[in-house]
Amino acid sequence: MLQEAFDQNGQRISPKLASHIKNYLIDIDGTVCDDVPNEEPERMGIVDPYPDALETLNRWYDEGHIIYFFTSRTEAHRTITEAWLNKHGFKYHGIVFGKPRGGNYHWIDNHIVRATQYKGKFTDLVLKQHEIEVFLD
Repeated sequence: MLQEAFDQNGQRISPKLASHIKNYLIDIDGTVCDDVPNEEPERMGIVDPYPDALETLNRWYDEGHIIYFFTSRTEAHRTITEAWLNKHGFKYHGIVFGKPRGGNYHWIDNHIVRATQYKGKFTDLVLKQHEIEVFLD
């Protein structure tokens, strides 16, 4: 899946995915199910998934995209989180725990980053132009 990459001097750099494959980093609480705070872990095992999220994410997985959950849940919530995802049939490659809480994320990376705010329904993604913050040239 990963392809070797080189800089302009022929030096090896971090590998890249093929252009048609996406690395999806998907939040759990409030995105694929109702928002459950870390302070109420007993609810994490009983909340229902959003059907459109389950269907869309599994389709993306089947299309060959990489599905990672990126959650503010902590490592202490790993067992209940993995059991819930598996119980409901989510297909995924991994989970990253410990995302900072509170929102207002500003991700800085040397790779292309595209952000999509979840607003209540998973659908196919479409291209739109929006104003963004960038570093000065």
